[in-house]
Amino acid sequence: MSKNSKAYREAAEKIDREKLYSPIEAAKLAKETSSKKQDATVEVAIRLGVDPRKADQMVRGTVNLPHGTGKTARVAVFAVGEKAEQAIAAGADVVGSDDLIEKIQGGFLDFDAAIATPDQMAKVGRIARVLGPRGLMPNPKTGTVTPDVTKAVQDIKGGKINFRVDKQANLHFVIGKASFDEKSLAENYGAALDEILRAKPSASKGRYLRKIVVSTTTGPGIQVDPGVTRNFAEA
Repeated sequence: MSKNSKAYREAAEKIDREKLYSPIEAAKLAKETSSKKQDATVEVAIRLGVDPRKADQMVRGTVNLPHGTGKTARVAVFAVGEKAEQAIAAGADVVGSDDLIEKIQGGFLDFDAAIATPDQMAKVGRIARVLGPRGLMPNPKTGTVTPDVTKAVQDIKGGKINFRVDKQANLHFVIGKASFDEKSLAENYGAALDEILRAKPSASKGRYLRKIVVSTTTGPGIQVDPGVTRNFAEA
């Protein structure tokens, strides 16, 4: 939906730009203002009161969305032997070691998340410049460097998402699809916000949640009240 299109303008007119909506209201509006031509992704953008240039104010983490993302993630696993077999059995889409690294060096990036067993990380480091900027580099802090590849694959396939503050102190993450009912979207939002609040750095001073906007990939932004930190599925 182009911002210059009639449909976008009509959708934008449904939103009060001066109002801070509750999560359930925002979820309902996101559904109403989404393009009817596709099942758009519902996204959240949060401006945080942190300085990401300082190591003690980095915000990152993971959350298992109770209703999933609406998309089954494609997962790559760096593992060999028994661990590779376990990854395949758990549903990993591509599994390998040196062969997978060579494939990625050749341009293969048809996956949404990557997992590695600890013994593979020295090798995976060779493609850090490829995976890192795309948010695909396995990391112990997000549970993607682990000997338990079965759980890691199942978590990601089941709706586990990662979040990490960018250089402008913004977080971006997905909470589902426009086809979800608003209660499911609000509960996914709540699960993510709980984790983000838990991840607040002790060095962060002042207001932590500065601005929250919910939107679909094709729809206008809807401001959410940052003061609502519980009872997310209530109006």
